[in-house]
Amino acid sequence: MPTLVTPALVCALRPHGEHGAIARLLTPDHGLVAGYVRGGRSRLMRPVLLPGNSVMATFRARTEDQLAGLTVEMAHSRAPLYAEPLPAAAIDWSCALTAAALSEGTPHPALYRALDGVLGAIEAAPAARGWAVALVRYELLLLAELGFGLDLSRCAALGDADDLAYVSPRSAAAVSRAGAVGYEHLLLPLPSFLLAGGTGEWADIMDGFALTGFFLERSVLTDRRVDILAARERLVDRLKRAVA
Repeated sequence: MPTLVTPALVCALRPHGEHGAIARLLTPDHGLVAGYVRGGRSRLMRPVLLPGNSVMATFRARTEDQLAGLTVEMAHSRAPLYAEPLPAAAIDWSCALTAAALSEGTPHPALYRALDGVLGAIEAAPAARGWAVALVRYELLLLAELGFGLDLSRCAALGDADDLAYVSPRSAAAVSRAGAVGYEHLLLPLPSFLLAGGTGEWADIMDGFALTGFFLERSVLTDRRVDILAARERLVDRLKRAVA
């Protein structure tokens, strides 16, 4: 990757040196890419490098193994959303999850499109219910892209596809109401919007977050990802208080 010019979504930023920063950006065709931004912590660059912003990025490196130098131009700012607690928490979590979960340089075009869609929904929806479903679906897609997808096609116990209502925490497979009799307390509720599409009631949405959160914590956000999980807990807590 001597030079790469691409649209990208800012996912994470950390200080590097006295004035610089390392930004991790999700790109359409090259997955997550990191680069060093000279003056990345300056008053001029901080608003550009906010997670959730859409930018045009130029990465330049002498070798494949070298950390690329990065320059960015703003394509679309989502900075105004940071003034609102719920949208800010949703952007913080969705971008932090992406940066923590993906390996650099592995293409995930479906995730790029999905994250761009989630960020657009957070920006456009008049209320949280308009984007919360999209965020649950994004988490489900990320699990699948990383090889930890849930099998929601048929009942793991009976083999049919009728009245699926739960997911087994052990097998990550759906279970029907009939197949779950006597074991409901051991299973995770499966919200209907993950099967039928459309929107969901708040109870279903919170069940969706509980479902994806279980598998993200078990399979993806392991070891030292405490700060990442804290971002998710803040989001879920704010959603619960908003609909209480």
